[in-house]
Amino acid sequence: MTFPGDETPVEITKALLRKSRHGALATLMPTSGDPYCSLVNVASAPGGQTILLISKLARHTQNISRDPRVSVMLQEGAEGEPLEQARIMVSGKAIKAESDNDAVLRRRFLSAHPSAEAYAAFADFMFFTVEPSNVHLVAGFGRIVDVEPEKILTDLAGADGLIEAEAGIVAHMNEDHLDATLLYATKLLGAEEGAWRMTGVDPDGADLVLDGQTLRLPFRERVTTANEARKALVALVAEARAKGCPTSCAPQ
Repeated sequence: MTFPGDETPVEITKALLRKSRHGALATLMPTSGDPYCSLVNVASAPGGQTILLISKLARHTQNISRDPRVSVMLQEGAEGEPLEQARIMVSGKAIKAESDNDAVLRRRFLSAHPSAEAYAAFADFMFFTVEPSNVHLVAGFGRIVDVEPEKILTDLAGADGLIEAEAGIVAHMNEDHLDATLLYATKLLGAEEGAWRMTGVDPDGADLVLDGQTLRLPFRERVTTANEARKALVALVAEARAKGCPTSCAPQ
């Protein structure tokens, strides 16, 4: 099954998991079992799971502490007719981050939401990931399908080196290679020119952002080390340059 643009349901779903920066979180009220829905900021873990940064004082966090079953709805964008845009409903369990994984989730969340730096260190705020058991995709009228969670999460086997190097890779690209990131955005992903920056790297690709807009840059092959990521990014720059360079990055 494919949708317009030759994107498969798996590709659409994986992109939404990586690109989404906010969503609707549904939890269960402990006494009545009624659903409770709230708006939350989100980011994506290295494996693609949705990251939440929520306060234990919030009703949804209190609900999760009693029953971890949740649903999160993520939608394609803010422009156009909402019911014509792709969206996914991810249901599963909200899992509190272990201390050895907290730094990775913190880095990724703050890269997506820099303003969260002001409260992320507060004692009552905690990181969770949503471990999906079911994913329901609506890619427009009549284009509806369930997607198996194992098909949309990123395999992290053997990628410890890449995860450890991610912060350095992102910093290096944003400090020294903004011209390359501009090429990725404009020539490979069809975006407008601007100060695009990188926010994350994983075995399947990289995430780019500009003023709230997000893009997903897929790698041509899976990478598991910093060196493999470097080679993949260099190859994508060459591919982008072959398509022509925008005025702002042309040699002076």
